[in-house]
Amino acid sequence: MSDSEAELVGMGLRTDASPVQTTFYILLVLFGIVGNATVIGVIGHSVLINPGVGRNSDIIIINMAVSNLMVSVMRNALLVISDIGIALYSSKECCQFLMGVWVWLRSVNVWSTLLLSAFHFHTLRRVAPPLGNLHGPRGLPKLLLLGLGLIWVLNFLYSIPAHVFSINGNQNSTETLMLVSSTTRPLLGCIWNFPLKNGLLYATTSMVIHETLPIVLMAFTNAGSLYTLYAHSKMRSLVNDVHVIKKVPAERRAAKVILALIMLFIASWGTSIISVNYFNYNRGQSAEFLLVIARFANIFFIAMSPIILSIGHRRLRSFFKSRMT
Repeated sequence: MSDSEAELVGMGLRTDASPVQTTFYILLVLFGIVGNATVIGVIGHSVLINPGVGRNSDIIIINMAVSNLMVSVMRNALLVISDIGIALYSSKECCQFLMGVWVWLRSVNVWSTLLLSAFHFHTLRRVAPPLGNLHGPRGLPKLLLLGLGLIWVLNFLYSIPAHVFSINGNQNSTETLMLVSSTTRPLLGCIWNFPLKNGLLYATTSMVIHETLPIVLMAFTNAGSLYTLYAHSKMRSLVNDVHVIKKVPAERRAAKVILALIMLFIASWGTSIISVNYFNYNRGQSAEFLLVIARFANIFFIAMSPIILSIGHRRLRSFFKSRMT
């Protein structure tokens, strides 16, 4: 790459992290990469060898883990490289590629997590006898795969403006609008350069569609899941269907795991939203501290979700037990 095509660019809003913070962040990134890769491998192998009943939720979990892993590799790993002091180069074309990918993957990550919550709420409602077939269709679910495909395609189309209007900045570059909470500084010096006030419009749309709306929907679907489980527990004494009697406790255990996942996501994502937007619009004495909080909040769900899944998912639990023994 010639000097005219790339230059060493500044770090913009880089904060001075202590060695303890840097070490902890590196560990979280490693947990995110190794943990989500393990989830994909173990559950993916199970789905491939037995694509039958009960695999819908596993497919959604794999999709969520894939988005987690890609965010970790494509962005968080670069943050680690930057933090340990390695100078990075970027061209305008590289910035355009990375900015588009970051917005795309982070948006997919949000909606994939919401889909897990919504699907489990739908599954719980089907456990009740009046809703008909409890065993579900065999084979890979085409409608579900179509829905997952739409999540990736629609969010890819949404990320195109972030790709087109990205440039590499200079040593004094700062970022005043942070899109989809995917960044707390212009990594590699890449910044958005929207014409006129289109940047504000794009950032506001991102905050509403990809941050606020999914969290609200997750809260409603989890509340609905808890209420449905409560109704099912009262129904068990009135139902003679052995399948339903056995199904409800299993769904209750799954609900606890998914509820823990969604609560973790809402806590980490919500913390990031509050911190980033407070920084954007009210930079006070606590601005640098908020950037640190937002940065760790962005990675915490990705790193911890495989651990929560390993506690509640039978095949993952068996896999880790076999490795430890």
